[in-house]
Amino acid sequence: MKNLVAQTVLGLVGLTLFMALALFGPAGTLGYWQAWLYLLVFGTATLVITMDLWRRDPALLARRVKGGPIAETRKSQQRIQAFSSVAFLALLVVPSLDHRFAWSRVPLSIILAGDLLVALGFCIVLLVFRVNTFTASTVEVAKEQTVVAAGPYAIVRHPMYAGALLILLATPLALGSWWGLLAFPLMLVSIAGRLLDEERLLCRSLPGYAEYAARVRYRLLPFVW
Repeated sequence: MKNLVAQTVLGLVGLTLFMALALFGPAGTLGYWQAWLYLLVFGTATLVITMDLWRRDPALLARRVKGGPIAETRKSQQRIQAFSSVAFLALLVVPSLDHRFAWSRVPLSIILAGDLLVALGFCIVLLVFRVNTFTASTVEVAKEQTVVAAGPYAIVRHPMYAGALLILLATPLALGSWWGLLAFPLMLVSIAGRLLDEERLLCRSLPGYAEYAARVRYRLLPFVW
């Protein structure tokens, strides 16, 4: 249990420092209020979800703290995760450079709407965690895992990825950058590749998943894909 506490704290601190460096370093200033507000929303939502998992489902929290390319056991996912890390960095650095050189003029209403969408994306992720205790950070099938078809899983097959994509799409807007949106397709390609590879594994290794996939047609967005 103490090890889990240490891993969780180090993970949160490490992520915060990484994001802060990516936002304020290229901007060349700490006077980037959009970044401060974004970090507040992102950090608060992450902390709320972490505390909820700690109280309600520590086993899932343990699964979530082990992530990234090194934690993946399959080469395909290691490559996808490495690409995702670069794409996420670009999603922060481009708006930071945009702020420094004043490429964009984003209205205050759009910036605040971006922060609200980030919060909404985290709400979707929290809802997913509430109904599926097997949402590990790595792509694998646990020994006791079963198919979950309740809640958001009755609408799309990968609601956590849908919530994550909403957060990622809203990130450049919350950071006051139109140009930052150019980095979003990189994340979209990365997540699409990850979930398609994950689906192949689930169809092979998780009993009942193929039937579930046949019932729930859409992966990320109803009536689209």
